[in-house]
Amino acid sequence: MNKQNRIYVRVAILGVLLIALVFALYSSFVKDPNAVKVGSAAPNFSLERLGGGEIALNDLRGKGVVLNFWGTWCEPCKAEMPALQKKYETYKDQGLEVIGVNISESPITIEPFINQYGINFPILLDRQTQITKLYRIGPIPTTFFISPEGRVEEIFIGQLSEELIASKVEKILP
Repeated sequence: MNKQNRIYVRVAILGVLLIALVFALYSSFVKDPNAVKVGSAAPNFSLERLGGGEIALNDLRGKGVVLNFWGTWCEPCKAEMPALQKKYETYKDQGLEVIGVNISESPITIEPFINQYGINFPILLDRQTQITKLYRIGPIPTTFFISPEGRVEEIFIGQLSEELIASKVEKILP
């Protein structure tokens, strides 16, 4: 390959990389019109509960709901689980429901994790990631704070502390 052909190949590669960069930037700044937004109604769903039975989100109307998407392999998820459990214990008698939605893991993987952290709030199994896709979940943990009327009051992406959970829960208690 002569020098001029190498230049053309390099320019073509640079052009492809530039187009990929522009697309990545565009995708990250343009919001998904179908994504669940603050102020909108939380989409209803029904999922199998770890240990048996099913829970539908609409069945929790009248309660404040903390809907947390997580996985056992996620380090920030591990770090926030004790805080979620503690705040669940603090506020459950005041009408708070904490729901953990595990993303595509088996009960065999989830149960030791739940036992290790002493979690007793409901864990739902999103085995086929249908609800994860419905809620347009990207990075985890992602947590939705839902009012007793079923409206999304806040969406938080990242690890929650006890203080953050308490401040957000105060806004959604019935």
